[in-house]
Amino acid sequence: MARFLLRRLVTSVVVLAGLAVVTFLMTQVLPGDPARTAAGRNATAEQVAQVRIQLGLDQPLWQQFTGYLDRLLHGDLGISVFTQRPVLDDITAMLPSSVELVLAAMVINIVVAVPLGVYAAYRRGRPADIAARLIALLGAAVPVFWLGLMLQLVFAAQLKLLPLTGQLAFGQAVPKITGMTSLDALLSGNLPALGDALQHLVLPALTLAASFVAVVARTVRSSMITTLDSDYITLARATGASELRVVVRHGLRNAMVPASTILGMQLGWMLGSTVLVESIFGRTGIGAQAVSAVLQSDLYTVIGTVLVIGVVFVVANIAVDLVQLWLNPRLRRTKRRTGEPAAPTLAEVRA
Repeated sequence: MARFLLRRLVTSVVVLAGLAVVTFLMTQVLPGDPARTAAGRNATAEQVAQVRIQLGLDQPLWQQFTGYLDRLLHGDLGISVFTQRPVLDDITAMLPSSVELVLAAMVINIVVAVPLGVYAAYRRGRPADIAARLIALLGAAVPVFWLGLMLQLVFAAQLKLLPLTGQLAFGQAVPKITGMTSLDALLSGNLPALGDALQHLVLPALTLAASFVAVVARTVRSSMITTLDSDYITLARATGASELRVVVRHGLRNAMVPASTILGMQLGWMLGSTVLVESIFGRTGIGAQAVSAVLQSDLYTVIGTVLVIGVVFVVANIAVDLVQLWLNPRLRRTKRRTGEPAAPTLAEVRA
C-alpha cells in the first residue's frame, strides 16, 4: 500500500508540473497584453511599460517561467485585474459554492445512474433494458444550456414548484461558515434557510448531473453484465445465496470498480461544467467567475481556475484508486502489468 501511494504521489507531481507548464504557455499564446489589461484602457505607454516591469513580463522567457513556478509554489496565482485582489483569495471564496453544486449533482448521479445501470444489466435484452438505455442516451444528447432553460421554464416559471435562479430567496441570510449555503444553514440551525437553499439547488444539480448520469449508467450496465456472467457469480448462486445478495453483494461491488474510475473523473468534469450551469441559474462559483474573467480578459483568474480544476482531477484520481482498493481487495493481488484482478476464492464468495 505504501509503495502504491508513493507511486501515485510521484505521478501526481509529474502531472501537476505538466499542468504548470501548460498554464504558463497560456500566458504567452492567449491574445491580449496582460500589462495593458492590468494598467487599464486609459493608461499611457509609459504606464503600461511600468506595469510590464512590475509583472516581470520584460524578462526573458525562462526567467518568467522560473518566477511563475516560484509563485505557484508559494500559493501566489497573481492579482485579479477586475477585483484587484489575489486570485487565490477570489477562488477560495467562490470554490465552496461550486463544490456544493458538484456534490449535489454527484449524489443525483450516483442515486440515479447506479440503480439504472444495474437494472438494465439484470434485464438485459428486455424492454426495461432498452428503456434504460434510451433514458441514458437522452440524458447524454440533451445540451446542458437547453436542459437548464427547459427546467426553469417548466418547474419555475409554469409550475412554480422551484426557484428560478439564485442560491437563497430574498430576505433569507445565513452566516458564512464553510461557503456552502445549505451546509451553513444547517450548521447555524436555520432550517427555513436550509429548505430554501436546497430548493435553489435542485434544478442546477439536475441540469449538471444529466449528461453524467448517462455515462455512469452505461458503464455500470456493461460492467454488471460481465460480472453477472462470471464463474464466481454462478458459484454464489450454486451455494444457495439469494438473488439480491448475488446481485448487490457479489455483482455490484465488483462492477463498481470501473464505475468508480468514471465517477472520480467526473468530479473534475463537473467542476468545469459549472461554467454554464452557474451562469444559467445565477449562482456564484468559480464557473461564473471564470466566465466573468474571460469577458474581462482577466488572464490570471482564468489560469487560476484551470489550475484548481486540474488539482481536483489529480486528487480525485488518487481517491478513486483508494476506493477501488477498498471495493475490491483482490486488486492488491493484481498483476502489476495487466491490471486484471484475480478471481475470487470460494471463501470470498461464501462470505
